[in-house]
Parts: sequence; C-alpha cells; structure tokens
Amino acid sequence: MQFAFAICGLGRTVAGFTMTDQTANSDNTHDLYAVRLQKLEGLCQEGRNPFAANCEQTHTSAEAVKLYQEGVVDEEQPTVAVAGRIVVFRLMGKASFIKIQDRDGQIQAYVTRDELPEGEYNTYFKKLDLGDIIGIEGRLFKTKTGEITVRAESYTLVAKSLRPLPEKWAGLTDDDKIYRQRYLDLIVNQDSRQRFRQRFRIIQEMRTYLWARDFTEVETPMLQAVAGGAAARPFVTHSNALDCEFYLRIALELYLKRMLVAGEDRVFEIGRVFRNEGLSRRHNPEFTMLELYQAYTDFRGMMELTQGLIQHVARTVIGSLEIARPDGTLIQLDGEWRKVKYKDLILEATEDAGWFSHSRDDKLQKARVLGIEVDGSLEDYEITNNVFEKLIEPTLIQPTFVTHIPRELCPLAKITQGDATTIDVFELCINGQEIAPAYSEQNDPIIQRRMFEEQVGEEQQNMDTDFLAALEHGMPPAGGMGLGIDRLIILLTGAESIRDTILFPSLKPINAGAKPGRAAEEPT
Repeated sequence: MQFAFAICGLGRTVAGFTMTDQTANSDNTHDLYAVRLQKLEGLCQEGRNPFAANCEQTHTSAEAVKLYQEGVVDEEQPTVAVAGRIVVFRLMGKASFIKIQDRDGQIQAYVTRDELPEGEYNTYFKKLDLGDIIGIEGRLFKTKTGEITVRAESYTLVAKSLRPLPEKWAGLTDDDKIYRQRYLDLIVNQDSRQRFRQRFRIIQEMRTYLWARDFTEVETPMLQAVAGGAAARPFVTHSNALDCEFYLRIALELYLKRMLVAGEDRVFEIGRVFRNEGLSRRHNPEFTMLELYQAYTDFRGMMELTQGLIQHVARTVIGSLEIARPDGTLIQLDGEWRKVKYKDLILEATEDAGWFSHSRDDKLQKARVLGIEVDGSLEDYEITNNVFEKLIEPTLIQPTFVTHIPRELCPLAKITQGDATTIDVFELCINGQEIAPAYSEQNDPIIQRRMFEEQVGEEQQNMDTDFLAALEHGMPPAGGMGLGIDRLIILLTGAESIRDTILFPSLKPINAGAKPGRAAEEPT
C-alpha cells in the first residue's frame, strides 16, 4: 500500500511511502495508518498543522486533581491547563468524555459542543483519535460518579498520532514488541511505567544515602586502554584519532581506586558497564553498576554500608523491608543479615568434610555425582565455584553475606590473615542471586602486581600497569563495594527478567534475523 501526501504544504512529503511489516503490524494497521494520514492532510489543507502549535501546561494530571476544593461550587473551582495523550474517548452526541495521560497518570475532561467555537466540536474535535496529544484548558468539577474532571473551555491538538495504540484490553503483551517498542509499553502498561518510576527513584535514593555520608560522585572513562577490574569479555572498538584499540569498560573499579590514591577518601560512581557475553534473565550486555570505595575501612565496614543502603532504598521507595516473591516467600530485609564463610557452605552442601583436600579430578567426579554439569577443563577452584553457583547460591533467598572466598576468584582483594587461600571478601546474595560483592581492597603494590601476573599469565599486555604505578604512590587501606542496580530492581519490584528493568535492553536488529521474544535468549 502506498501513499503520496504533501504534508501541510511545507514541502515534507510521504511520496511513494510503502507500508511493511517493520512499520505496521497488520492489514488493519495499514488501513488505520492511511485513514490517519488522510486526516492529517485534511487538517493541513485547512491551515491547522497540529505539529506547529504548542500549548500551555500549568499542572500535571495529579497536580490538577489535588487542586479541586471540596465544598466549593463549580463556578469557583480552579482553572487548569493540562496536556497529554488521549487514551480514552467516549463520544456522546453533543458532548464527550476523554481521558488524557501525562507523566503523572490520567485526568478526565468533559468537552461539549456549546463550550467550543461554532463548528469546532463536530468538524474537528470529534475526529481526534486515540493517541493524539492535546492540551485542554478549563475549570475543575466533580462528576456524579465522583471523578474530578476538567470542563473544557478550549483545546489544542499539538501532535497527531499516525499509528494506533495497542488494543486497550489486551495491551502490549508480546515480549519482543515490549522491548523494541518500550515507548508503547510505557503508554499502555501501567505496571511497567510504575517499575521504571521506581527504578529512577531507587537510583536517586542511592545517591541521597551516599551524599549524606560524605561520598563524592565522580565520572570515570567508559573507553579504557585495558579492560580491568573484572574477569569478563570486553567489547572492542578503535579510536581513529589515536589509532589504537580501546575497550568499553567491564567494571568501574580501577579508576575509582586511582581517586583513593588522589586523596578522595569516599567516592562512588553509578554508570553503565559492558560485557560481551551471553543474554539471560539475569544478564544483559549493557547494565548499570554502583561502585563505591571508602578509605580507612574494610569489607566488614562495607557490610554495614551495603545493608544500610539497601534497607534505605527499600524503605523509602518500596515502603517496606518485607519483599514478596512470586511464590509467596517473604524476603526479610530488616534485622541482622546472615554471615557465613564460603568454605562452610561448600562443606555443608557437599556433605564432604574433606572436599578442599581432594584432587581436581576427585572434585570433578564428586560434582557430577551431585548433579552439577562441570566442564572437565576447569581449574580446581573453578569446579568448587561451580558447586557454589549452581547448588548453593540459588538457595540463598534471605540476605546472606558469603565471606572469605578463594583468592583465585579475585586478584584485587586483601589476602585473609591466617588463611592464605582466601581473601577478605563478601558476596551478598539475596533471592538466589549475587547482588553485591565487596572487598578489603589490596593496597600493597608488590602483592597486587604478583596477583595480576598470576591472573593474566603470559598476556602481560592485559595488565593495567598505570594502575600499578598509581598504587606504588600509596593507596590508603579501603573497603570497596559493587552493586548490580538492575538485579536489585528485580528483587525490589518483582520483575521477571533483567530486560524488564532496562528501558531499552540489548536486542538483535530485526534485519539481522532476530528471533522474537525470550526464545532468542541463551539459557540462564
């Protein structure tokens, strides 16, 4: 189907425009698009270009409703100017009820033929469509059903919607469309809108909590010459100006620690991190992290800070320290959180007091007996960590600080005094997943260099020598913590997937042959 219109006489044409599956979803949508284009052309031919006008908005929907004065006659109620998208349209001959939606919600308006200029109601207003964006000015009143409403004295069409909204009752239910067309999801799915409002508030309250404790918020490079601070596959790019490769950062850590060297004793950053790895219900290649570092404390100090931060966010944004899981289990965020050593959990889960004295091959065999599929090429400590991640972590529903993990899992933490096989680290697990790891940060440059060398092996070019040079100038003892904001939002809002917490999650482009919906994801 093709259309050729000169839009509003401004030289903008839709000549030979062809509808395809990428621009419309059905034959019905094709037809509606054609009808709306014709309406737009008709308006423009009469000099009523809806995209040229603006309208005053004195109040949001919520603000307008609050202005209504109980016990005051209609003639003395406040006059408001509201604006938004038409989401309900009920025509009743000489009068209509519509509802417009803005950032705060919805408000009803009552529009009559007699209140508008002669001919306006029948010729123009009645031809508005669901999805059109308008401004309405008028006095507040309350209907017989008790709904606070604007009695329209004037209206302005400021944006014509050429594509119809998803059907009212079914809403937007296809996962692929929800993620690709998040703007439609937010228009029609109030639960989704509420979740993202909570996301924004959660991040705001994190900042509030840390600012109140004298933390300084900083920004560090997203393009880094060395992908450091975590064990993950980076995205690689090339700088034409510098003629060299850079990596999108996989962690915030090493530049924030440079700030400790610089004398900023309390720093944090909330920012995007990129890992060129799999997709799952808990993983997206681009996600949001909070990392913070505080001098003159350790991983025990980070326990207190992390627990206080999460409790503050839950209390202020969610309104409760009791979080209900879909299965009805209640997660209790108040009180003291459990602290348990990594080794103790392994011994308990395997029911094998000699686990850590077994050979690599014995551990591999015992892991498989426990029903855990383990890659036969893994190192000794990696087999043990598979037991933790697959057998133990999913059972840690209530907040649990898992402490003193094997030193091989993180080269950036202090080695535990009295046990050179572990490091002073905790991993906070809630709802069966890791939410936040924290360390007593390694500040001995000699030990740090040796641990880096063990990690990178022969690939010395992957070692951040500039960070080591900074450390050699002296970094105070410190505690550091990283918190996966998307995972925390899954916990607090009850989202099913990380994609439900990210406005525009990573998706394969349609023209690259993406499979729709969650079926395109890799298994968790």
